Amino acid sequence: MKIADLYIRVSTDEQADKGYSQRDQEERLKRFCVTNKITVGQVIYEDHSAKTFNRPAWTNLLNNLKKKSSKTNLILFTKWDRFSRNAGDAYQMISTLTKLGVEPQAVEQPLDLSIPENKMMLAIYLAAPEVENDRRALNTFYGMRRARKEGCLMGKAPFGYINRSKEDGRKYVAFKDPEAFAMRWAFNEIAKGILAADQVRQKMNTQSPVKLSRSAFHVAIRNPLYCGKIFIAKFQDEEAHLVQGQHEPLISEELFNKVQYVLDGNKRVERPNTKILSDVNLPLRGFLVCPDCGRNLTGSASKGRTSRYYYYHCVSACGFRQKAEFANDIFEKGMHQFELDGGIKNVLKKLLLDNYKKFVQDPMNEKKRIVQEIDRLNTRLSVARNKLLSETIDDEEYLDIKKECKGQIDKLEEQLSKDGSDTKNFNVDKTLDKALQHIQNIPKLYSEGEIQTKRAIIGSIFPEKLEFDGKTYRTTRMNVIVNHIFQINNGLLQKKNRTNENIFHLSCLVAPSRIELLSNV
Repeated sequence: MKIADLYIRVSTDEQADKGYSQRDQEERLKRFCVTNKITVGQVIYEDHSAKTFNRPAWTNLLNNLKKKSSKTNLILFTKWDRFSRNAGDAYQMISTLTKLGVEPQAVEQPLDLSIPENKMMLAIYLAAPEVENDRRALNTFYGMRRARKEGCLMGKAPFGYINRSKEDGRKYVAFKDPEAFAMRWAFNEIAKGILAADQVRQKMNTQSPVKLSRSAFHVAIRNPLYCGKIFIAKFQDEEAHLVQGQHEPLISEELFNKVQYVLDGNKRVERPNTKILSDVNLPLRGFLVCPDCGRNLTGSASKGRTSRYYYYHCVSACGFRQKAEFANDIFEKGMHQFELDGGIKNVLKKLLLDNYKKFVQDPMNEKKRIVQEIDRLNTRLSVARNKLLSETIDDEEYLDIKKECKGQIDKLEEQLSKDGSDTKNFNVDKTLDKALQHIQNIPKLYSEGEIQTKRAIIGSIFPEKLEFDGKTYRTTRMNVIVNHIFQINNGLLQKKNRTNENIFHLSCLVAPSRIELLSNV
């Protein structure tokens, strides 16, 4: 007697939950088995697409058929499109089942596959649903492409937006805060060119309840929909292009293009390759290199019996390791070299004021010159008008003079309107005093500042990595402006045989091959 497993498949979860297709298929299959005296084995329910055989229920059925204990020799389904909607995969699966001694059969489209001519009918039964699927997929593709061309945002709303429906049922997307605010902030931060994109993401994730992964964030900041554009992919002879979307843009197109410019590496900003997020006990993490192997030092905490102990250590096998508390203390003491005394402060202020008058006050003088030139041209035009009235010159000569003067006056007035903003109310002395006060108190700002302040000071003074050997800090280069302000290397540049004049020294007490921050320990 034949033993048959009944395979019942529907296309969607909705059909499985609410429809009658599964119950109807089961009834017809069991009636067929009763009529033909076939014993029913398993009843398998499936709610996956038949485009492939990668379906959970079918996979379990096939695994059971491969067991020696399986007694099934027939698999029944209502129609061949319940079995498969892919002719190529169907032929391969039929061959697999035949080798297992199992015959697949559709009760409403029965075929004796041992007869070669029946394989032509099988091809029709399998190809028809496959063609139907392909046609439906193509129609869906064209419909969605048409909708995109009309500015519709298809699918799930991206980060910062939410799907909404109007009263008439039409779909649209709207801003969703605080995600929208966080995404707008991220675009503005990346456009500054100071922080790396992933550093911005990490900082943004601390402000937003929804966290973005690195890959999702990278896709988001490259998506033109945030500036109100919809991307249309290339298809056949039509090139890829952007269209104006119907949704409200989160940022301006100018800001989006600026961010792409930064991400592509066209905007080069001098900054150390360090993490923006760091533990308060490890302000130097990311700025240090190993004195033994030259690799970057990282920082971490070790859990003791009573507290946690922080260390800077090398990631290689060289084993370099220093207590963070000790290293931080030496660096903080070395920062006292950057104290600015009153005499240097006054000289620096005078130099800055001289440059201000040279480069900022000149535009004021240029304004005066332009106004004087406009007055001169108006006077010339008035004289020409008087000569015309006294018949000293004819109409043609007057018109030539008027055209020439008017053209020059228009250009000068346009130049005058585009000139810099008014600086009369700008108190440069007060601003300079405030700025120099901060510079004078760099050691205090560092010791009392938060972790972000400390790392900003380190990164601005030392564009290159620091090397700490357990006693001193060394670096090959210091910020040029800081170097000149504090006159660290004054009188130390002595040219020697086979030495590099571009190497600066932080300390006046020693002259090593690299800059050193010395402590009193």
